[in-house]
Amino acid sequence: MVQENTGQVKPLAGIRVIEMGQLLAGPFCGRLLAEFGAEVIKIEPPKKGDPLRVWRGLMDETQTSLWWYVQSRNKKSITLEMNQPGATEIVKKLLKEADVLLENFKPGTMEKWGLGWEQLHAEFPRLVMTRVSGWGQTGPYKDNPGYGSIGESIGGMRYITGYPDRPPVRIGISIGDSLAGMYATIGTLTAVHHRDMNGGQGQLVDVALNEAVFGLMEGMLPEYSWLGLIRERSGAAMPGISPSNTYLCKDGTYIVIAGNGDSIFKRLMRAIDRSDLADSPDFANNNLRGKRNAELDEAIGAWTARHTFAEVKEILEKAGVPVGGIYTIADIAQDPHFIARGMIQEGVVPEADATIKIPGIIPKLSETPGSTEWLGPALGHHNREIYGGLLGLSEDELAKMEVKGMI
Repeated sequence: MVQENTGQVKPLAGIRVIEMGQLLAGPFCGRLLAEFGAEVIKIEPPKKGDPLRVWRGLMDETQTSLWWYVQSRNKKSITLEMNQPGATEIVKKLLKEADVLLENFKPGTMEKWGLGWEQLHAEFPRLVMTRVSGWGQTGPYKDNPGYGSIGESIGGMRYITGYPDRPPVRIGISIGDSLAGMYATIGTLTAVHHRDMNGGQGQLVDVALNEAVFGLMEGMLPEYSWLGLIRERSGAAMPGISPSNTYLCKDGTYIVIAGNGDSIFKRLMRAIDRSDLADSPDFANNNLRGKRNAELDEAIGAWTARHTFAEVKEILEKAGVPVGGIYTIADIAQDPHFIARGMIQEGVVPEADATIKIPGIIPKLSETPGSTEWLGPALGHHNREIYGGLLGLSEDELAKMEVKGMI
């Protein structure tokens, strides 16, 4: 089961975040903050809520996305129709009690609601406003629509993904959105720390999807600017890192071998009975090996083809060479190492009286670890707690808001 709340203070306890966004990038940031104790109050439109609630595989009993239960764990859900008169004033009442406003709408949306950065900074100088968008809040493309898939393309990731004789492909998850959410988390915590520890004010954190992807493109820009090098697609191999590839075993399975460290390379070559390559000065370092990578891949592939996956794994692990299979989610769910480190947990969906498996929380902190307190809540589950308890609205006021379709 999920880690129980022992009453220990969480590392982000005392930080209140108002989340105004939907789907992936901004809410992923909110999820990471909530996992470590921030109070994240998610504002959703009434009736439908965040579209992620009905994306991908649904739980039959609740007709809710199983993804939702993880993406929104530990968050509090309230409903508010932002196009209703008075909605902006309600958000501002929440911001009076908040440290962070997190949003990922198209630039200009918050300004339309009277919640732009300049206005909010003037009213709430300690507020940190984290904004995630396709292209950022400035620049010639800022008003263009932008999704993670476009960010991955423009940021350089898709061009180098796949095989050289085939069209570029995508990674099978929304990696651009998740990267942007991680950068948003870093930026948010950095801004809060500066405000609280360095005597600063709140500030704007501006994260663009394409920049989040571009930030992970290793040395490609200086390599291009100095050497004129444009990195191309290389399949399962890593250009200039040798040997590191996927190899076919005797039993038809694939295995990943990473022997690119100089000392590891020598151990790998001796393990596959190629001491001649281990001791050759032509392969003494990674740059030299990179020039003859095809020769090394051929030698390694010829050896793995004579052994089963289990044999290859056992031999190379004993030799101290990094090696591993290519896991499906079924493999991960039953792997003893994932289980031992608490990465396969269970959470309860109260509305269905059901238990589902959920991923554990990373990173792991020794003294104040994150935990799953509850899974993604039902739409508007915390309306009365937040509107009544935090803002002090009466039951009569809440009833009127419900009648108007405001919450």
